[in-house]
Amino acid sequence: MIKITEELTKPLLIDGAMSTALEQLGADTNNPLWTASVLAHQPALVKEVHQAYFKVGARLAITDTYQANVPAFINNGYSERQAHQLIRRAVILAKEARDEYQQATGTYNYVAGALGPYGAYLANGSEYTGDYHLSTAEYQQFHRPRLTDILSVGVDVLAIETQPRLDEVLAELDLVKKLAPGTLCYVSFSLKDHTSLPDGTSLSVAARTVAKYSNVFAIGVNCIPLEEVTAAIETIRTVTDKPVIAYPNSSAIYDPQTKTWRYPRGHRRLTSYLPQWFTAGLTIIGGCCTTTPQDIAEIHEYLKGGDKDA
Repeated sequence: MIKITEELTKPLLIDGAMSTALEQLGADTNNPLWTASVLAHQPALVKEVHQAYFKVGARLAITDTYQANVPAFINNGYSERQAHQLIRRAVILAKEARDEYQQATGTYNYVAGALGPYGAYLANGSEYTGDYHLSTAEYQQFHRPRLTDILSVGVDVLAIETQPRLDEVLAELDLVKKLAPGTLCYVSFSLKDHTSLPDGTSLSVAARTVAKYSNVFAIGVNCIPLEEVTAAIETIRTVTDKPVIAYPNSSAIYDPQTKTWRYPRGHRRLTSYLPQWFTAGLTIIGGCCTTTPQDIAEIHEYLKGGDKDA
């Protein structure tokens, strides 16, 4: 098995949104558990989404555990035992899709265990505002059960993603160091603007700080507008030589009350930004909310040397 870090001499393609793809398959994600609810009622659809992304060229699948955490499941009527089973199911589904793809093609792809922030559990959009604060011990108490479940099934890397607060990220990284010190992680922040996190920490300080962890193999941003990605990449590259990861949304604007997205005027395709992103120093690329397998297919074609003017 090739380690993911050995492949980062060239751009690596990750998947796109789980939510948008599930909705296209008819799943209802408009609830406090968001995509995690599908793990209980229509798990085959989650696996189908992973398969769809692999088929169009994605090399890294992110598990459907972003909003899957024990307190959220319990708050929505599940037992603690069921909550753990559903978290583990999410990882199993991604690994099954990966293994079946490998059997069919001979290509080994990667699975990233997603650790969404505490703000995702609050289900009020605070992963984009950072409007909450816990102690280190409280953050770790929240993240430990899900992390333990993910590690029990096994993943290639951990995705500490859509993170609005540096203090929470450091608590998570310290917890990983304690429970599984050899496990590779990437850290991906949400942003207030291209220079700062929602909690007010500058992106350069945040990137420099997490880069000190030896098991952090990539640092970047996700679920930010396409227009902000270039400056974010440039900022990160000024403070670390570690690979930069970016998987933005499609610049649609999120309404946390209705849990829906709307597109601004003049909306451009993700692929139109790729030349400037790679020039700025991007290594790992994919899509977040409102992106689809079609978007990932277009990026794949670009990386193969297809339509450079997309």
